[in-house]
Amino acid sequence: MPEPQPPEPYLSGGGRAPEDGAIAATGAGGAMDLATSEGTTLEKTPGGPEGTGPAGKPRSLWSDAWRDLRRNPIFIVSGLIIVFLVLISLWPSLIASGNPLSCDLAKAQEGSQAGHPFGFDGQGCDVYTRTVYGARTSVTVGVCATIGVSLLGSVLGGLAGFFGGSWDAILSRITDVFFAIPVVLGGLVLLSVVTSSTVWPVIGFMVLLGWPQLSRIARGSVITAKQNDYVQAARALGASNSRMMLRHILPNAVAPVIVVATIALGTYIALEATLSYLGVGLKPPTVSWGIDISAASPYIRNAPHMLLWPAGALAVTVLAFIMLGDAVRDALDPKLR
Repeated sequence: MPEPQPPEPYLSGGGRAPEDGAIAATGAGGAMDLATSEGTTLEKTPGGPEGTGPAGKPRSLWSDAWRDLRRNPIFIVSGLIIVFLVLISLWPSLIASGNPLSCDLAKAQEGSQAGHPFGFDGQGCDVYTRTVYGARTSVTVGVCATIGVSLLGSVLGGLAGFFGGSWDAILSRITDVFFAIPVVLGGLVLLSVVTSSTVWPVIGFMVLLGWPQLSRIARGSVITAKQNDYVQAARALGASNSRMMLRHILPNAVAPVIVVATIALGTYIALEATLSYLGVGLKPPTVSWGIDISAASPYIRNAPHMLLWPAGALAVTVLAFIMLGDAVRDALDPKLR
């Protein structure tokens, strides 16, 4: 006679319980969580609820920002323009085969021709070739000045915000002095005595007068970050100042600096063109949009193409960096979500 089988367990709401203990019945009539195998499967499933990443882990500020930037058309358009500018700055011969310093006075101020879509300038140089090669100078000045300003301003402002006291008071008074110097007037005075035609005197001038703004931003961010509970806990546990700065404060205070530096990059490109237009920035034979705009301004009625193309390239470049900075600001600011 066969042995009697135990009755199969049922859930409180009716229906037969799954085999192998996928859901185990409880004495109170409820059900336990998923079995270990199914729980592991859920952890490996990509994605998760809003605000979480793979395996249900919370996303960081940077991953959230990158997720928003990829969906922002302003970031995509400005990023493509900037990538194109960087490419032609590194390899201008990809789209311009001529020599920007090769000129023919017989073709001075002539308009568009076959092989010369932008026409010629007052010296008979190809405007298209000079516009392409001018991107290298502008991007170099903007990037180098931004890196120098960001490093100097972040270090000085971060130290002032972290240590406070007399160091903070002295740095604040120094920044007030630099804020009182008009940028264009300071460039006219300081660069008028420089005879070098390279970009380094202009970059040095921008770093000298540009670091106070980034210093103020970094100082405020560090003061805000060091008041958080996790920083106070690290201090109570005996963490050194360098560890607190690098591991706890810096990752949470650098976002505003990145936003301001991205927007300032376009400003520095425009400042270089302004100083070159006034005759105290870059000097020939350096190829620069500001130099070309300055040389073309007397002929704007007779040959407007000499001015429109370099000025248009300058405007598009500055606008691209400003749009990129606005997109990064929106992505990194939690209040705008």
